[in-house]
Order: sequence, then structure tokens, then C-alpha cells
Amino acid sequence: MAKKAKGNRIQVILECTEHKESGQPGTSRYITVKNRKNTPDRMELKKYNPILRRMTVHREIK
Repeated sequence: MAKKAKGNRIQVILECTEHKESGQPGTSRYITVKNRKNTPDRMELKKYNPILRRMTVHREIK
């Protein structure tokens, strides 16, 4: 069951951009929350990708 959003905080999924371009099988995704009011644009965070074994940029997906 999906978590109900309270106010402006919503749950978002972050997906690795470098892994997508490399063409390797699998994917690296993280789930986090953000405040819709403070950050209306898509988030970008540096997170660890266990398949590529390094820190990469993860971008918010729908």
C-alpha cells in the first residue's frame, strides 16, 4: 500500500542517469521524500550505484 502524503511532502524515486546510458542490465534506484513547495523541480542527488561501484548522479523520475 502506498504511503499517504502529508501536506507538501511527497515520495519520489531517484534513478541513476549514467547506468541508463551505459546499456548494462539492471538499474539503481532510491526512494526518498521531498517538499513539493521548496523544490518544485526534479531532484538530482549523488548516490552510490552498486552495479557500477561508484557515486553517480541520480535524477528524479515519475
